[in-house]
This record gives sequence, C-alpha cells and structure tokens, in this order.
Amino acid sequence: MALMGAALWPAAAHADDHRRLAVPLPRAYVQECAGCHMAYPPGLLPAASWRRMMGRLDEHYGSDASIDEATVRQLSEWLQTHAGTSKRVRAEPPPPDDRITRSEWFARKHDEIAPATWRRASIRSAANCMACHPGAERSDFDDDAVRVPK
Repeated sequence: MALMGAALWPAAAHADDHRRLAVPLPRAYVQECAGCHMAYPPGLLPAASWRRMMGRLDEHYGSDASIDEATVRQLSEWLQTHAGTSKRVRAEPPPPDDRITRSEWFARKHDEIAPATWRRASIRSAANCMACHPGAERSDFDDDAVRVPK
C-alpha cells in the first residue's frame, strides 16, 4: 500500500526500553491524529486498545474524530501490525479507557511526577508527551532527555 510507505518520522515499537524500532508513520495517521494531539507511537498501546479506539472514532475522548471507512481500514491494519508487543505492554491488561496515560507501565514510569505538575500551563496533561520529552515526535522517550518545564 502506498499509504503505508509514506514515512514522516519514526514511531517506537517498544515502550519499555531505549531501543527504538522505527516504523514509518502513515501520512493519514499524522494528518488525522496530529491535528489534535501528538501522533502517538502505536507501540504504546496493545492491539486490543487500538482496535477499540478505531471502532469508536465518533466518540474519541469527547470528540468526533470520524474518518472515511477506507482510511479507518488502512490505519487499523497499520496500528494492529505495529501495536505494542513489548514485555510491559503485552503483559499488562489494556489500560482503562484505552488511555496510554492510564496504563500500568505509564504510571510506573511517571510515579515521581506530582499531580500538580501535570496541571502546569506548560504541560496541561499527562497526555502531552512533548512537554517533557523533546524527542517525543520522533518516538524518543529517553529518560536522559526529559526536561520538565516550570
């Protein structure tokens, strides 16, 4: 598929280590998802979470993110292919509401972050990876690069 070859930047396949197995992000994924939030690496959620999310885009966390059926099929296939298979993602139950920020591995990795920190104007929410991880758009979540803004 031509869509699958439209690499814009790499996505992480492993959420639990510093190895970055890059996968090309389909242009449609970036266009449809990054308009509202970061185009999250598919490896941050298990396949079941992506499947549910793509099946209810009309109720996407309070927004209607509906897209045409052909694009849903293409992106669903890509998300299933590149969904999290790492030890942390695979071994845990899908996160509540299929939210990356409510996954067990996310909570463990961010357990030292005070709730007030997430509410800072410079961060706004735990879902704003780019606020603290300057390489997040390149799927670089290396702990050594983290910079928590004031």
